[in-house]
Amino acid sequence: MKERESFGTRLGFILVSAGCAVGLGNVWKFPYICGQNGGAAFILIYLVFLLFLGLPILIAEFAVGRGSAMGPAKSYDRLEAKGTKWHRLKWASIAGNYLLMMFYTMVGGWMLYYVFLSGSGKMSNLGTEEIVGVFTGMLGSPMILTLWMVVAVCISMFVCSKGLQNGIEKITKVMMSMLIVLIVVLAVHSLFLPNAMEGVRFYLVPNMDAIRSRGLGPVVFDAMSHAFFTLSIGMGSMQIFGSYLKKDNTIGGEAVNVLILDTFVALMAGFIIIPACFAYGVQPDSGPALLFMTLPNVFNHMGGGRIWGTAFFVFMSFAALSTIIAVFENILAFYMDQFDWSRAKAVKLNVILIPLLSMPAILGFNILSGVQPMGLESSIMDLEDFLVSYNILPLGSMVYILFCTRKNGWGWDNFMKEANTGKGFKVPNALKFYMSYILPIIIVVIYLKGYYDTFAKQGKTSLIFWMSFAVIILVSLMMIAFSKGDKERNNK
Repeated sequence: MKERESFGTRLGFILVSAGCAVGLGNVWKFPYICGQNGGAAFILIYLVFLLFLGLPILIAEFAVGRGSAMGPAKSYDRLEAKGTKWHRLKWASIAGNYLLMMFYTMVGGWMLYYVFLSGSGKMSNLGTEEIVGVFTGMLGSPMILTLWMVVAVCISMFVCSKGLQNGIEKITKVMMSMLIVLIVVLAVHSLFLPNAMEGVRFYLVPNMDAIRSRGLGPVVFDAMSHAFFTLSIGMGSMQIFGSYLKKDNTIGGEAVNVLILDTFVALMAGFIIIPACFAYGVQPDSGPALLFMTLPNVFNHMGGGRIWGTAFFVFMSFAALSTIIAVFENILAFYMDQFDWSRAKAVKLNVILIPLLSMPAILGFNILSGVQPMGLESSIMDLEDFLVSYNILPLGSMVYILFCTRKNGWGWDNFMKEANTGKGFKVPNALKFYMSYILPIIIVVIYLKGYYDTFAKQGKTSLIFWMSFAVIILVSLMMIAFSKGDKERNNK
């Protein structure tokens, strides 16, 4: 059997894992929902949920990876109790990684395209309507979308083809280091813009009126949901890096470092975007419109706007590519672990397969725009995003928690032994009841609430149908997770 690759340095593991966690949603969503939900008060609630919801799942995913020395393809086979069915869930994990790449590679291509547009000066001196026209024109062109998606895929696959230490670790360390420098420079620049302090107040000053206006329940749920989704947990993208991790330090300590870096990027993104929007009197809306229509207009009003705009989209490209590289590695490892393929063979297949699978999302904005799978004005990308964000991630996270706490899975004692091996923060045994019973219930609530929020506006009939569908998926998963097996455990 081939020797398992491992990270060359601890910093490499932290930066690569954080690169996976740092996604585009951190940049275009977190700053706005923070201001919308009461500023600093929301941040405090968010951090509490990050610690009690995101961190335990992240620890569980890393621990399964390191304990099995495998990605999702073989980890359950190695660790599950004999006769149980946990290993069947590997296929949902790999499906989730492919589904994410079927639209995320396209969005990564958007970022690279805007680096080109900003750097070449093609966005300079454009009016508001012209900037909107650039974005809509990009979406309307299958050729542009395909070209830049392929560029994103080829860059990321090239990095992965070089292996863990010589490719992923070495290049991601450079990208993440540059990302951190860029985000600090851009944030400091935004703070010196005229009227920037109004944006800082919107972002950070506790606004109890905003909380009362929305209601405490929606604010808390927004904080809980974002804390859950921000770490990219649930589909094995973190597990694969846990499988490359040495046992010198505890899983808990490493997970805390990743969480801190991910949170730092999210908070600093707010200091870039919110003050800049307030400085030029534009609404800091969340979503793609903020990045591709609002902010280019803001940069055009700045001194040296071409430089700042290019720097911003380079930062965004690094955030996108670091996630794509991480998920690609999980996909490649699946073939290497499950079928004993070489890395080169897995790369050759997927450098062709992933662009082909990305075409429905691309064509969904133009040729197939009439296909609206989730109601009026929805796109194929919306469906793919829904399947990943509201199905694979929450259900996958619950599987990791149940697997680490139930006797027919890996079991609490085995999980604790692996998680606490090494120097650093130790997971307290007192968390056993919370992780075994309370945390799975919270995840189920998030899962069902996601369906309700998505389909309630489409009418009662649609809501009943989709909620029934959600319950069927949940029950099917529970049947696998709670299946009985022999007390004997498989050998690693």
